[in-house]
Amino acid sequence: MMKRFTLLLSLLIGLGFFPNSAFAQEKSPSQKFWENLKAHCGKAYEGKLVSPESDPRFAGKLVMHVRACEEGRIRIPFFVGDDRSRTWVLTRDEAGLIQLKHDHRHEDGSEDQVTQYGGKASNTGSASTQFFPADQFTANLLPAAVGNVWWITVDETSFTYNLRRLGSPTLFTVKFDLTQPVEAPAAPWGWAD
Repeated sequence: MMKRFTLLLSLLIGLGFFPNSAFAQEKSPSQKFWENLKAHCGKAYEGKLVSPESDPRFAGKLVMHVRACEEGRIRIPFFVGDDRSRTWVLTRDEAGLIQLKHDHRHEDGSEDQVTQYGGKASNTGSASTQFFPADQFTANLLPAAVGNVWWITVDETSFTYNLRRLGSPTLFTVKFDLTQPVEAPAAPWGWAD
């Protein structure tokens, strides 16, 4: 009898019959991270290069725009001055693990030769931080990037995108101020409004 009750209770919890009770399952850290990020949908923010302190490839105004939030996918264009070639694409799988890909486009909208690299979180991370070690596609496309680990942090005041190449001093960090939204920029290259 107790076994049947436990089975029935598990089924009811799984179907969401107790959404506000102690029986409800706690959200995973990756789900909380996803929701924290989705809260910024439609908003754009200015950022600054933290590491290295300067890099001519990232001269100009740095803006991220949480432009598209779809079921299981969030796309965040990253603008460097007038360069609208970069978009961070985050997707969630059935297990709730998050993948980061870098979509690079030319001004005519065609894909760059080096695009779609990134990695998938190997665990649920935390509500504020997700790590993405380079995947096999990235290792095949860019052998030097096999040791890349990207991570994103989102808290009440900032969004930080980071890249560390393991075994080297390479660290790239750009931090965006989430307390001061800015005007949303035009569509990135390859997108239609």
